[in-house]
Amino acid sequence: MKQLDGKTAIILGASAKGNLGQTLAKRFLSEGANVIVSGRREEELAEFSKENNCAYKPCDITKKSDCEALASFAQDKYGRIDIAINSTGWGLLVPFLETSEDDLAKMTALQFVGPYYFYQAVIPHMTKGGSIIQISSATATIMLDNHAAYMGTKAGTDHVIRCIANEFGEKGIRANSISPGLTDTPMTEGAFAKPEVVACFAREYPLGRVGTKEDIANAAIWLSQDGCFMTGQNLQVNGGLTLRRNPRAYEISEAFMASGS
Repeated sequence: MKQLDGKTAIILGASAKGNLGQTLAKRFLSEGANVIVSGRREEELAEFSKENNCAYKPCDITKKSDCEALASFAQDKYGRIDIAINSTGWGLLVPFLETSEDDLAKMTALQFVGPYYFYQAVIPHMTKGGSIIQISSATATIMLDNHAAYMGTKAGTDHVIRCIANEFGEKGIRANSISPGLTDTPMTEGAFAKPEVVACFAREYPLGRVGTKEDIANAAIWLSQDGCFMTGQNLQVNGGLTLRRNPRAYEISEAFMASGS
């Protein structure tokens, strides 16, 4: 018997090739879950769905109606929702004083308001309890230069997760967040193209390496099992990075220069 046999999982943020959402989806499928992948790019979702024999439904997380339609789709297809994962994000790197009004509006919509809509939509369909998982970031706890809008909205949504855990625990709904550090995804492909930059980060990790998408998938599988007696927590799945620090902006720039960029 597989770990998630018969469970229905929505994975939002899976519409970019090879991203964390797609890695999560493949792992959940391998553990027996019925998986619905979602995101804004329908063509990529359709291709992934065909290749991996799973369902898909486009959704712009910043639109409440889209989130409600996604939840209704899962309900109609599988009868309930057991697992809801939000892995969307925008890695904006802009100095604090240069962050524009438009930047703030987009970031807040994507990383605070949107997740709120998503969880409001799925909770009524978790009739037999379930697991909500927010993909957060180590930078919601520790610093990274020029990343304030991203960090602040991730931290805010972490606290919303705690509120959900507190309010809906009596219905058997668990809510937790996972905080990776630097991870090889389409969002960070520029950094991973430069070994010197990756090494600049890796030296800050007590376990000696930066994280992988599979590290995050392992944690998500555990959080999704019925035997997981945890809620309202933020799992620092980042090799101990939060015991130390991220490199400063000047150190990252020096690493890029050393790489010949």
